[in-house]
Amino acid sequence: MLLEGKVAIITGAGRGIGREHALLMAKHGAKVVVNDLGAHFDGSGQATASPAQEVVTEIKKMGGEAIANGDSVSDHKGSKRILECALDTFGKANILVNNAGILRDRMIFNMDEESWDAVVSVHLKGTYNMTHHLCAYWREEHKKGNLLNGRVINTASDAGLLGNVGQSNYGACKAAVAAMAIIVDGEMRRYGVTANAIAPLARTRLTVEATPSTAGLMGGEVKAGEFDVWGPQNVAPLVTWLSSDDAADCHGEVFRVGGGTVFLLKGWHTVGKVRNPGTWEPEKLGAALRAELAKGITAKENMMDVMGAGL
Repeated sequence: MLLEGKVAIITGAGRGIGREHALLMAKHGAKVVVNDLGAHFDGSGQATASPAQEVVTEIKKMGGEAIANGDSVSDHKGSKRILECALDTFGKANILVNNAGILRDRMIFNMDEESWDAVVSVHLKGTYNMTHHLCAYWREEHKKGNLLNGRVINTASDAGLLGNVGQSNYGACKAAVAAMAIIVDGEMRRYGVTANAIAPLARTRLTVEATPSTAGLMGGEVKAGEFDVWGPQNVAPLVTWLSSDDAADCHGEVFRVGGGTVFLLKGWHTVGKVRNPGTWEPEKLGAALRAELAKGITAKENMMDVMGAGL
């Protein structure tokens, strides 16, 4: 089994993609901390332990080991308690999957401060909180001679990598956590840690209940015996592999994943340039740039085009 003897912390693991991560990783031998607040998709409502506990029950029924945790990733001290839950229960932590998230979509001119802050608090600060605590732990253990082969998998999104109207808060965070994975990988490589990011294409509460643009594409009925292209279970194999020792040479990569397809992505990179031996006159610079842009070298991928092209 790929993850035999490993301990995984998975945030937002009570439903959807996180739940599938937890189940598959447990199937491959990992002991799992199933973290979930159990709140509404926008972060509101009464927190409940039920979703996380249900996943724990499923894991135990198939002979695995797991524990539910309801601390908030957005709280710095609370996020440390998630790590402590792993250490107190299983004695160590090897894997962190930053999956917890909420949505509060607004056009930028309607985006209130609270909606911005709430999304940033969960997606970006939450990813920082968890990654900080785990990396500090792995670094200290490495100093003691205890190499834990730490794994960080951040959950990005095409809303950030490609851009999506109405999601400036969510998209900004998702682009940031992809960049964060690349940076953390560089910082932690000397301690035997890898950090990578995924951009899932899957049917979840966030993509069906909260996002009308994707609900029509992903929300259709799946007939018995048919492959469920948008099923969240299709994301978990990549995350399970990235969490394993087999992926020790996979550093700072960003993948799009869904259905039976994994896309290898390359972020901001030069596709053209205009040069001048001296300081540009603005008008001449503009003319040179228009000529280059007219070639289509910066043509944008669109979220819906990518999803509609099939997996």
